[in-house]
Amino acid sequence: MGHSQAEKAESRERVLRVAARRIREEGMEQPGVAALMKEAGLTHGGFYKHFGSREDLMDQAAALALAEGEEAMARAARADADRPRDGLIDAYLSARHRDSPGTGCALVTLGAAAGRGGTGIKEAYEQQVRGYLDLIGAPGAGAEDRADAMVTLSALVGAMLMARAVADPELSDELLDTVAGRLKQGTSAP
Repeated sequence: MGHSQAEKAESRERVLRVAARRIREEGMEQPGVAALMKEAGLTHGGFYKHFGSREDLMDQAAALALAEGEEAMARAARADADRPRDGLIDAYLSARHRDSPGTGCALVTLGAAAGRGGTGIKEAYEQQVRGYLDLIGAPGAGAEDRADAMVTLSALVGAMLMARAVADPELSDELLDTVAGRLKQGTSAP
């Protein structure tokens, strides 16, 4: 790869990373192309050298954001070899994750956009849901384990969404702590 090709690839990657962070923070509709390019240190005019359209950029950035979240959760699960599910729950339902949406799990911020989006974002979202289910359960696990993984993932994403959305910090903390405690007890019912 020549020097200019390497620079182009680096610039493209920088735009994707900026866009991935911003869509985790603000969703898919908010970040405009001009603002993203400026934040990446590039001019708006260079956008089409890297992407076919804003939708193309958003789809690729969403896929990157989703993959980065899964990688972080896989690291959390590996932190405690004896209780990988608990490590994942603790990391996901932490104040740090709640307070840092730009580096957090994109399943929370992109769910509605994926539901309304085209095939590209739906496939990227589905891939990450499947990855999380395998991470929480076990690939090829039985029907009961798969159902438990689905309930766990739904509780993680839902609790994080609500914890970020409420105004009362005490309620936000309570949501995280209560759901984490119930999931680690192995029950999602009161």
